[in-house]
Amino acid sequence: MIRLAVRVRREDADVVLAELLALAPSGVEEADLEGGKIVEYAVYGAPGELPELPDVEAAVGGALVEVTTSEVADDWADRWRQFHQPIVVGDSLYVRPPWEPERDDLMDLVIDPGQAFGTGAHHTTRLCLELLVAEPVPDVPGVMDLGCGSGVLAIAAAKLGWSPVAGVDHELESVRATAENAEANGVEVAVDRFDLIRGGPAPTAPLVLANLLRPLLLCVARAGFAGGEPPRTLIASGLLTHEAYEIAAAFAPHGLHETDRRTSAEWAALVLRRT
Repeated sequence: MIRLAVRVRREDADVVLAELLALAPSGVEEADLEGGKIVEYAVYGAPGELPELPDVEAAVGGALVEVTTSEVADDWADRWRQFHQPIVVGDSLYVRPPWEPERDDLMDLVIDPGQAFGTGAHHTTRLCLELLVAEPVPDVPGVMDLGCGSGVLAIAAAKLGWSPVAGVDHELESVRATAENAEANGVEVAVDRFDLIRGGPAPTAPLVLANLLRPLLLCVARAGFAGGEPPRTLIASGLLTHEAYEIAAAFAPHGLHETDRRTSAEWAALVLRRT
């Protein structure tokens, strides 16, 4: 088994990931390096199954920091499973991969990390989940998950009683993964493709979840929301702590102002409410 790893600057990560997924649609492994300044994407395969190195270098373009290939030990599948551990959020929600058993004392959410980008253990996803769990479900509890990935946030919202719940993602593989994971959890999530960079105003709902990197959040802030109607509440994650004030300021023209902030390691998540 061969591991092909690509390291890029964080500010280019979303664009690079979209290009890499076109070459390796089964998904990639993601890790933060150098305090979050560099992102490493890795794909695995037998010799001859991985994308050609010139294609990878062309896809990454000027964002490229380093490309490496290495052999992976035969027990890589077991070690990969050990990397994806279950988490407990807010003493109420249990997010686990399918090979871990349920817990009777917690609300169960099972996510297959083989389909997209993890089960929710990354700081950014966990912060967003913590803020979602703490959010009271209102009388009109619609949710839109921008950049839904594996669907963990949208599915958690549905489990917590929000409805209707929808999600969008630029990658077809993420759309499929969200739909499959929602079905596996017995909840309804309407999911579709949408390009947050080029698609214009973002789809919206009373609550919008946006676990996105800074460049995409700024794209959403510039483009606004469909129908000119911003959400009542926006939970924005995917931010380095020093980026939080910039993102809060970017959404202020939409009447959305920071009411809560949580941090974990070098990451931050915000709650922005319409005033």
